[in-house]
Amino acid sequence: MVTGFVRKVPIYNTFVDGAKSGFGTAIRLIPHLIAMMVAVSVFRASGAMGYLISWLEPVLVWAHIPPEVAPMGLLRPISGMGSLALMTDIFKVHGPDSWLGQLASTMQAASDTTLYVVTVYFGSVGIRKIRYALKVGLLADLASVIGSVLAVYLLLGPMPK
Repeated sequence: MVTGFVRKVPIYNTFVDGAKSGFGTAIRLIPHLIAMMVAVSVFRASGAMGYLISWLEPVLVWAHIPPEVAPMGLLRPISGMGSLALMTDIFKVHGPDSWLGQLASTMQAASDTTLYVVTVYFGSVGIRKIRYALKVGLLADLASVIGSVLAVYLLLGPMPK
């Protein structure tokens, strides 16, 4: 604000113009967000998430990733609210201070909703070809899951039986 005042920029009018522009961007993004929320809900409600986790269980056991938190790792890049709901379910069953609760919290905080970020940021500026951004983002999500498991193992030890 000091810089704007010194440069004699109409600060209030500039803010209002930016807010108007941001509102238009939000209106353009709403259909994309609704489509993503519906897709995530259908994926969970159809049982596809459970089937996928049971199919991946041998890999999860080998990687020492508890099957209880694996859905969070899969859902986090797609839906922050969906993964938050899964974390809340883990808290209800195991408690927030349990080993699984600590791991779920770490996983929730370690990454972002990659598909949302790509959709919103690229969509808001009109970029249609995302090139490597999605691949790199999903690779970073995988690294965050692995890093979360390693961090919790190092700080809390192995999962109690």
